[in-house]
Amino acid sequence: MPLLTIHHKTEYRYAHPVAFGEHRIMLRPRDTHDLRVLAYDLEIEPQPMQLRWIHDVFGNSVAIAIFDERAETLTFTSTATVEHNPAEEYALTPDDPAYFYPFLYDDEEFPDLVQFITPQYGDPQGELSAWARNFLDAEGPTPTFKILSGMTHGIREAFTYRKRHEQGTQHPLDTLQTRSGTCRDYALFMIEALRRLGIAARFVSGYLFIPGDRAHGYKGGGSTHAWVQVYLPSAGWIEFDPTNGIVGTRDLVRVAVARDPRQAIPLHGCYLGSADAFAGMEVSINVVSADHVVEA
Repeated sequence: MPLLTIHHKTEYRYAHPVAFGEHRIMLRPRDTHDLRVLAYDLEIEPQPMQLRWIHDVFGNSVAIAIFDERAETLTFTSTATVEHNPAEEYALTPDDPAYFYPFLYDDEEFPDLVQFITPQYGDPQGELSAWARNFLDAEGPTPTFKILSGMTHGIREAFTYRKRHEQGTQHPLDTLQTRSGTCRDYALFMIEALRRLGIAARFVSGYLFIPGDRAHGYKGGGSTHAWVQVYLPSAGWIEFDPTNGIVGTRDLVRVAVARDPRQAIPLHGCYLGSADAFAGMEVSINVVSADHVVEA
């Protein structure tokens, strides 16, 4: 499945015309050696007075829209066609410096990794640290990949996926205590657990391609998604998806990377009007192989 087309539409509805504040859109896939954007289009209705593109501190593509008219609906339609060439699952060899845990990061790389090694959320009773240490062998060093794979599959098997209507991502301790959450909750939980072991990890948002899936009403199968990237010496950034138990980039289309989920929100903005003016929001996502697009 080298070619994928991603159609993402979000529509906000209001009881009467309202004004709109600045909106930040983070929906364009992230160009890398294994993911190439062949075409991209962003349609906004009503058209913004100004639309400009920037790269944020992590190099993600962000569109910033500024409006000068009122409306009862605000619609964002993002369409991307990408060439997706996921690499084979990376396997560390005994010659790799990070084959066993604990390992050391290179002195030249460490200053750039500090922000991804330092925990961002509190763990006053050490519960999160204790959970992370469960994946270490009792005697002798532990193969690093065993830790990473164990956490990835451990969360998938022991936790229950639960949709939440609250905004934002829940605290990692809430995820641990309830053993439930969304993909963003799982990703943040695993990131914080790894950071307590001194392993650099960061948050990834993007799309999940589900071949042939019809369960969620998507024509080609797919949804927005979140997972984890881990940095290992000589291996670089490697993907781990604790929601689906995926190691590597199979079926994962990267859009943004960040230190914290709050820095990788797909669509963020506000309207100017009364609180009861908001009537609802509808999101539709379709991730299909290019062959299916042609046949349709």
